[in-house]
Order: sequence, then C-alpha cells, then structure tokens
Amino acid sequence: MNTKARDVQILPIAADTTIYRSRSWNRLRFEIEYAREKGTTANSYLIRAEKSVLIDPPGESFTEIFLTALNNPAPDAETKPRLPLWSDLWEQLRWVVQQHQESQLTSFDLKELDYIVLGHVNPNRAETLKAILAIAPQLTVVCSNPAAQTLKSALPDMSLNLKVMKGSTGEVLDLGGGHRLRFVPIPTPRYPDGLATYDPHTEILYTDKFFGAHVCGDDIFDESWDKLKDDRRYYFDCLMAPHARQVESALEKIADLSPVRLYAPGHGPLVRYGIIELTNAYTAWCQQQKSQGLMVALLYASAYGNTATLAQAIARGMTKAGAQVESINCEATDPKDIQAIAEKCEGFVIGSPTLGGHAPTQVQTALGTLLSNVPTDKLAGVFGSFGWSGEAIDYLEDKLKDAGYNFVFDPIRVKFKPTDAVLQMCEEAGTDFVQTIKKAKKRKKATQLSAKPGVSSISPVEQAVGRLVGSLCIVTAKKSDASSAMLASWVSQATFTPPGFTVAVARDRAIESLLYPDSQFVLNILPDGSHIPLMKHFLKPFAPGEDRFQGVDTKEGENGCPILTDASAYLECRVESRMECGDHWVVYSVVEGGEVQDSEAKTAVHHRKSGNHY
Repeated sequence: MNTKARDVQILPIAADTTIYRSRSWNRLRFEIEYAREKGTTANSYLIRAEKSVLIDPPGESFTEIFLTALNNPAPDAETKPRLPLWSDLWEQLRWVVQQHQESQLTSFDLKELDYIVLGHVNPNRAETLKAILAIAPQLTVVCSNPAAQTLKSALPDMSLNLKVMKGSTGEVLDLGGGHRLRFVPIPTPRYPDGLATYDPHTEILYTDKFFGAHVCGDDIFDESWDKLKDDRRYYFDCLMAPHARQVESALEKIADLSPVRLYAPGHGPLVRYGIIELTNAYTAWCQQQKSQGLMVALLYASAYGNTATLAQAIARGMTKAGAQVESINCEATDPKDIQAIAEKCEGFVIGSPTLGGHAPTQVQTALGTLLSNVPTDKLAGVFGSFGWSGEAIDYLEDKLKDAGYNFVFDPIRVKFKPTDAVLQMCEEAGTDFVQTIKKAKKRKKATQLSAKPGVSSISPVEQAVGRLVGSLCIVTAKKSDASSAMLASWVSQATFTPPGFTVAVARDRAIESLLYPDSQFVLNILPDGSHIPLMKHFLKPFAPGEDRFQGVDTKEGENGCPILTDASAYLECRVESRMECGDHWVVYSVVEGGEVQDSEAKTAVHHRKSGNHY
C-alpha cells in the first residue's frame, strides 16, 4: 500500500482522456459512507481535444494537490498505463494511448481550459471550482439547472459562465475530434442536481456518484471484482438505497445509452470488468429495497450538507431495519409528491438546518403537508444541525407535539459537523424508529390471533426450530469512538485451521456496521449460573447513542475492543467474510487471540420455545 497520506495518480484511459485520481488512505469526512475507513479516491477526468473539458473536479480536501498535479504531473514509474484489452475497440485504443501518452502527461495550462462539467455541486466542490475560476475565469461551467442555482448561491461574488444541460435529445457539447458529449440528468433526493456525461467517441459514461466505492489503492480498473463487492454494496446501501425509486429511474436512462464500455465514477476504481454485474446488482438492490412492506418518510433540507449527512445516517439505519425509505429533499421535491408519500407512510422523520433563527420555508411547507395528511397515531422524529442556535429543531418538535404525535427518539440536535459517535446515534435512531413500528404491528397481529379460539400465534415449525440451542455470548466491537455490543446465541465453530466460527447478526443490529470484513471484535462467552445479569443488561433496549457498557466491568483487548471481565472466556476475532441470509448476516470470523477466565464454569445455553424470535 502507498504510504503517502495523499497524492494524485495520473493515467491516460482512452483517446485524449486522462484520469486524475486524488487519493487518500485516510478517512476524509464524517459521513456514513466513509465508515469502513478504507480511504477514498476523488476521480476527475480531463479530455483534451480541439477544446478541453475537466469533468468532476475534487472537493476542497484535494484542491491544492489536484491543481498542482494538473499543472505539473509527475506519474509514478510504478503506475504506468495499464489498459487490459477487452474488445476490438480497446485494441485500437491501446495504440492511440501509446501514441498520445507523452503529450497527455505533459503540463496543462489551466488558462487554456474551455469547460468544467459538474456531476453535482456541494460546498467542498464549490471551493475547488472557485480556485480554478480564479486562474481561468474564461471557462464555461456545464451543469444541471439545480446545480446552476446552487452555484449562484455558493459563489455569489463570482461571475459565472454557465451552460445548463437539461438532457434534451440532440443536446451535445462538441469538443472536436469526435468527442460530442451527451448529458443525462440522474437526480436523487441526496443529489438533486445529479448529471451523468456520456462520450460516444470513447464509449465512457461518467457517472459521478453512481457505481462508486470508497476504497483507495493502485488499481485503476476493477480487476478485483469479487474483493470490491462488499464495498460497492455498502456504498449503495448508504447513498442509493434510501432513494431506490429515483435510482431505478436513473438506471433506465443510463440503459438507453449504447454502447457503454466503461463507467467512470467519482470515487473508487473504474468499472470495466464488472459493468454488467454491477448494473444488474444496482437493479436488484433497488427492487429489494422497494419490496419492503413497511414504508417510512424521511424529509429534510440542508444548507451546508450537515443536515443531509444526518439524514443519510438515519436512512441507513432505517434500511437496515427492513423499511422502504422515501427520502425527500424538501428543497427539490414538489409539494404534491410530498403529499402522496405522506398519505402512504407509516411514520415520518423530519430534519432542518437553522437559518436566521428559522426553518427554511420549504421545510415549513413540508411540515404543514405532514400535519394535514399523516394521522397522529403514526410515529414521528425530529433532527437537525445548526451553527449558533437550533430554533428550527425546536419549532419542528413543538409543532408535532402540539399536534399529538409521539416520538420514538429524542430530537437530535447537532452543532456544526457530526462526529462518528453522532452518526452512529443517528443510525441507531433510524433502526429504532422502524423496529418500534414493526413491534406495534406485530403486537396488533398477535392480539388478533389470540382472539380466535384454538388458534396459536406460534406454528409447529416455529416451535421445532426453537429447539435449536446455542451458547450465550456477548459480541463487543469498537472502532474509533463508535462502539456497540449485542447478545448472541447463534454461534457455531466453523473451522479448525485457522480456528474460526460463524455468528448470525440481524440486519438491523446496531453492531452490524462494525462487523465488515477485516473488522475486529470480541466474542465474550457467558458462564452458566451467573449469566443472567449480563444477559438482562444487553437485552434491554438502548436509546440511540447510549453507552452499552455503562455499569459493566470491562478491560481493553489487544485488538482495542472491550472484554467483559465476568465472561468465562473470550475470543479476540477478525471478520474474514460475511454472507447475506434473509434477515441476518452470517459472519465468519477467525480467532486471533483469547483466554479462559474461569476454567470451572460451564457455558450458558439459550433454550427457546419458538424459532420466530430470540
């Protein structure tokens, strides 16, 4: 692995086309999709034909090194262009790249840049754009109409030459040399200004947020398709799953482009080997998300991105718990669409920034729609971020309480940027919100069944499955300032060499996000006869963000995770792999250390009467 903290990797990838991969092996921002902490790449693309265009400049974390590399590139000798051949087209492009490699890697004068294409706009990217415009004020910024409006607000003091692309038939940006760029709007509530760019000459689709992954390495392309599956799925679950309906619409638009031989996303390796598999996976994941029987609404507006980050974490928890999330950006959604969702949802959470001591007008309008269309027996939640005060959060809380709605969690109030612990709390809040609704529906169904003479709510099969027994254990994990724990009884040894076992973890468990491959945790085995206090402690419901170890004696393991001093034995483990199985993940882990703390104790065993619950 490269030991540099940050650098820029520069390589030609097609005729007249060079990628600039701004790389960091460290996590850059406190956002949920970075939580796997594998670093990231911010991919930018330069096409130099008769006219030149820069596609998707990076955020301000990379501004300085990116502009330095763009003007004075110095490619590493170990990262010479590697364009594996995959079709006749690439046989031809290999010769083209060899002919033009030297000229493409020479210094580029930003003053000669004609266009910048923005797949989306956020405050970080706006800072880089501001730096570029200071050098090249003559260039034209190409973007969607929502992005243009955002730019005018973000850069009010700058004179912008804007070219708004609506994705109309026949609308192209002609760079000469055969490069006639086409544009496809791919908006989602998180990125309402989303815009994909297609170059028919090289058959590359620049997908911005779609088909990415937050991993950092030397691989330009997705040669290691299998190794990237978990990273791509996690990225999808964080950024795309709460917007499944809009993502499906974007996929349909992308399908109309042909041929597409390369996805060039904003983050991670370029998608070449797995382009069909990944496209199909996105479709399947969207359908899976839309098929959830429970639909909840998540409404928000965001001034500087912080409230949107909180919404993203809450949505992640909701999707983990098995809900179909209708994520609504109040600033970019028609009130009629909000009303349609409000009438169908089984609960809602609404968030807002505080601007000038108030909630934005769009949030106030959305709140009025909720109050008019959602019955008060539905559950609600409130969250928001602020700089100096939090009146908007108080406003939402007071209005909903006065109307008679009940809250699942206390209003979430975050000053400035959220931390890891705050994001974990938000994720847990989203999970609790859905679980509470599900439990209420389950109780109602059980009551209806018990009212029928001779009808049992537990089937014979469920009774038989309940006779399966397992050791009672506590799984504990910690990463950075985020920690969690859970009671586990579905544990089984799986291998002798290396010593390994499997543990089943429900998809909606808070600890699930800490149990991805290469993560560390401890399996604490409980002693029979004295296990009740620990079992009761970890069985009780915890509020979002509540310390699960308060009042419990622990010590720190060599892997940094908590060890329960009252456990009869413990195993320090590393997640090797995991498999999705219905409503659970089966996590296979190898044991890297451990100790018996009470050699006389027998292991506590969990006996159940039914297999439909723990």
